[in-house]
Amino acid sequence: MMILANSSNGYALGNGGLAFIGLYILTLIVIGWLGHRAKKEDSLEDHYLGGRAFGFSVLFLTLYATQYSGNSFMGFVGKAYRGGFPVLYTVVAMMAVIGGYFIYAPRLYRLSRRKKYVTLGDYVQDRFSFRPLTILLVLIGIFGLGNYVLTNLLALGKLAEIVSGNRIDFNYAVIALAVVMLVYETMGGMRSVAWTDVTQGVILLISLGFIAFALFFHLGGPGGVAESLESVRPDIWDPPSIKQKITWLSSVLLFFFGISMYPHAIQRIYAAKDEKTLRRSLQVMSFMPLFTTFFLVLLGIMAISIFPSLERVESDRTTLLMLGKLMNELPALAIMGPLLVAAVIAATMSTIDSALLAISSMVTNDFYRTKYPNSNSKTLTRVGKMTSIIVMLCVVLLTIKLQDKTIWRLLEIKLEVLAQIAPAVMLGTQIRKIGAMPFFIGALFGTILAVYLTMTPNSKPLGVHAGLWGLGLNLILVFTIHIFSNVRRTGSPSLAK
Repeated sequence: MMILANSSNGYALGNGGLAFIGLYILTLIVIGWLGHRAKKEDSLEDHYLGGRAFGFSVLFLTLYATQYSGNSFMGFVGKAYRGGFPVLYTVVAMMAVIGGYFIYAPRLYRLSRRKKYVTLGDYVQDRFSFRPLTILLVLIGIFGLGNYVLTNLLALGKLAEIVSGNRIDFNYAVIALAVVMLVYETMGGMRSVAWTDVTQGVILLISLGFIAFALFFHLGGPGGVAESLESVRPDIWDPPSIKQKITWLSSVLLFFFGISMYPHAIQRIYAAKDEKTLRRSLQVMSFMPLFTTFFLVLLGIMAISIFPSLERVESDRTTLLMLGKLMNELPALAIMGPLLVAAVIAATMSTIDSALLAISSMVTNDFYRTKYPNSNSKTLTRVGKMTSIIVMLCVVLLTIKLQDKTIWRLLEIKLEVLAQIAPAVMLGTQIRKIGAMPFFIGALFGTILAVYLTMTPNSKPLGVHAGLWGLGLNLILVFTIHIFSNVRRTGSPSLAK
């Protein structure tokens, strides 16, 4: 039974390795069925929030597996390959994400327990009572989540194509894995998704660190890696320009405001069994980039010395190229290959199913239930499942069409838009005096500017991301409109809580 097969594209599994991956995927379906059996009631709260009963272990691992996805394993490593050591800024950026959660998550959680929020839209409508703002922010959230599903399906398709030695076509792989995720996501809802996340998070933590360290020391440790880099990319040690430093800071801020607004992460905040559990999970999560993101960047940097001439799109395969080298040169570690492939698949599928569940909940809860308020829970759950199927079909078709795009660029586009939700959530939970209209106008024009700049050849004017230019305009409009309206109403520009 072969575990490893040779491939010109990088790391390919033999029949035994592919059987291992197939068994793993079958296990996810079984977990989905168990999640279905564990359902207490056919309600939106149970289906989308797991009955609001997630303890520390489940909550932490589902947050972790959601934050680190296939676009992390393929996109971060590819970005590090293209950018070298400076890409270590992503470690800080991913830590900043948790800082974003801490600004609003505890207060939002308390509100959600008291007022039974299921989606981001529930909070927005309850806080501002302005339907246009709710619709706008929900649509932004759905766009961001759709993009998230797209980037991760893209990563899955490339992964399946490579590890099968091109025996599995990209298109067929995307379709087949999409069907698997639909099966267990629609069966058990958030409970199934969280339970699979626990499985996937454990595999991810064990395999990633082991592979990264094994590769690092196999290549001669710090001295060997540095010497190899010096010979193939001597410019890698050049000090960064002012514009590069600005772009790094811009990326950190984009992650801070963008990733912390993931609607599926917000649903996990709602799903915690209590505030103490939520805080503990976020505290531990703040340290995970030191392990996960650091290892991913290290992998991409090491790859520069071994595969110095990869094309831009081809660089997304760096993870598997490095894995293939390690497994070929250290056959004793051959079993770790399928395990890491399973970890990448795990992280990717956990993100896709989480995003898909969030989209279906937002369509069902924020649009369908608003139009048909007398619908019972069983009908709403059925609508949510149909939404998942339709959305997945659309995204699969887009993935097949856009398979030549780099994962990192698609990731950035998503964050440029999601960042426009931040003022309404971060400020809205802290400052009660600001009404709906400032946030609506700010989010609308901030999104328009971000999208416009993203579509231009120079999407980072002065090295600053389009989403931050949009967010700047967003915040200026929020405070300007609020102050002027307050002065007109009371004669005093107050921002009191």
